[in-house]
Amino acid sequence: MTVNLLDFDQTKLAEFFLGLGEKPFRAKQLMRWMHHFGVNDFEQMTDIARPLREKLADLCKIRPPEVRDEQISEDGTRKWLIDVGAGNGVETVFIPEDERGTLCVSSQVGCALECTFCSTGRQGFNRNLSVSEIIGQLWLANKSLGRDPKGDRVLSNVVMMGMGEPLANFDNLVTALNIMLDDSAYGLSRRRVTVSTSGLVPAMDRLRDACPVALAVSLHAPNDALRDVIVPINKKYPLSELMAACRRYLEKAPRDFVTFEYVMLDGVNDGVEHARQLLQLVKDVPCKFNLIPFNPFPNSGYQTSKPESIRRFRDVLMQAGYVVTTRKTRGEDIDAACGQLAGRVLDKTRRVHKLVMAAAA
Repeated sequence: MTVNLLDFDQTKLAEFFLGLGEKPFRAKQLMRWMHHFGVNDFEQMTDIARPLREKLADLCKIRPPEVRDEQISEDGTRKWLIDVGAGNGVETVFIPEDERGTLCVSSQVGCALECTFCSTGRQGFNRNLSVSEIIGQLWLANKSLGRDPKGDRVLSNVVMMGMGEPLANFDNLVTALNIMLDDSAYGLSRRRVTVSTSGLVPAMDRLRDACPVALAVSLHAPNDALRDVIVPINKKYPLSELMAACRRYLEKAPRDFVTFEYVMLDGVNDGVEHARQLLQLVKDVPCKFNLIPFNPFPNSGYQTSKPESIRRFRDVLMQAGYVVTTRKTRGEDIDAACGQLAGRVLDKTRRVHKLVMAAAA
């Protein structure tokens, strides 16, 4: 079976070379060729001896997933539909800004957590992405975007906020993070890589110990009763446990705060009283807030909060001394905005069928 070397971080690549009877330093050489230079042809790796290049060509491949489609929004946002086999596709989004370029990366084909405001969560779950499928999104984006006139990469930040719950694909996520942070690969700082979670508490503790990067938590409600409905994983890991996990994570995090993501749903979670409850909830957790106007999709059952409601909600938080941003909707015209990523998923959970049957009952 041909080995895809994009599945290996430098440690695993060194073990692979040892198994071939080669020196471990070859791993660093290969990481630079694969990730720093974006080369997937062994013949171009000129500082590796020809016999080894030929051996690698016989045993290995460097194969990112294929791009099925690319769309570019009027605001410059790009979305790629990535083919991950068996008729499935995941989506990757690049968001250009004045001082940074952020890639939003998917971790699963679909999602099993069923957050009610998320189009990905509505369509069910098929499988976890492999390391090569996760890091391959970064590999492909770098190849497509290139470098700016100063020679710097256009892509400067990665957020694991695409399709899926990253911490539910823990081992593959951590290996991909190691590659992103490796100076021989992409050399991103821990502060520029963010993992978003809906609140898988045990996995948050594991990430803190294995590979602490910036943390964002999809909160979306200030009390358990409401969050149980909006983010069903809350029934397993309620808010008291989630806040405690956030405090533990900050002991090793590269940033001294957690970012709480909060989708603004009209008449559901956007009242002044909700904002006051939120202040009480996070009083012991150093944090910032990112308010996200809901991006509608068919049959969601939700509406976007009115601008005045968002402003009032924001002001309550800011007057208490918190840093609050209201996310500007990007890529909405190509369905690349937050919560809109859907791809194509062969639903092993049969969720769509169950929803149709429940609606017909």
